[in-house]
Amino acid sequence: MIYYDHLPLDGDILKALRELSINYVFQPIFQADGETVYAWEALMRPTDMTVTELIEKYSKRDKLHVLEVATFFGAMQAYFLRGYQQRVSINSFPSDCMKQEEADAFLEYFGEEIRGRMIIENLEYPYFSEVHWQEKDRSVRSMDNLLAIDDFGCGINDIGIVNITSPHIVKLDRELISGIDHISEKQERVKDLVLDFHSKGILVVAEGVEEKEEFDYLVGLGVDLYQGYYLGRPE
Repeated sequence: MIYYDHLPLDGDILKALRELSINYVFQPIFQADGETVYAWEALMRPTDMTVTELIEKYSKRDKLHVLEVATFFGAMQAYFLRGYQQRVSINSFPSDCMKQEEADAFLEYFGEEIRGRMIIENLEYPYFSEVHWQEKDRSVRSMDNLLAIDDFGCGINDIGIVNITSPHIVKLDRELISGIDHISEKQERVKDLVLDFHSKGILVVAEGVEEKEEFDYLVGLGVDLYQGYYLGRPE
């Protein structure tokens, strides 16, 4: 269980965080050898409802910012408790970012240990805020961390968002990956995306790889990184 009482945050946000009952699991993101872990993605696991139900609840209350703060502080606590040495990948709402005082508290609490260790994944919902993105971009890059676009091809995350944000990493949604070893339309689409993103210096992650045939085909296309049940489940 993640606890927030001891964090150097404002009283109002601490009160809101105390209402949460959540844990975190981590799913590995592998390099192309299928064995070397590049990063661990932190996945929120509420104890009393599903993640979807939690997000819907806080969205209706216009309090997604509470989950944004909870994810950053909670995921990093869990990551350090696990003792991982590779990068940690943390999900972030594209409509939100931590306030300056919260970002300062985050750096105060975790210190230089977070430098060069984090990947911030902009989710595919609910909507994109360029103002919040600019602040997130500035903060992340100042600490030598990486920015990613999650679930490309799903929700709001399309080529337009990639062009606006210039991320270090793009994660291709499972919908583009499933059955790619035998579906020619997907083969052409992903091949073109890999060539385009590589030309811009962007790393490509294949999400939701569940079959050996999918993995082998994607390696042949030159995809950089891989995530999915075929290689490793959340733990």
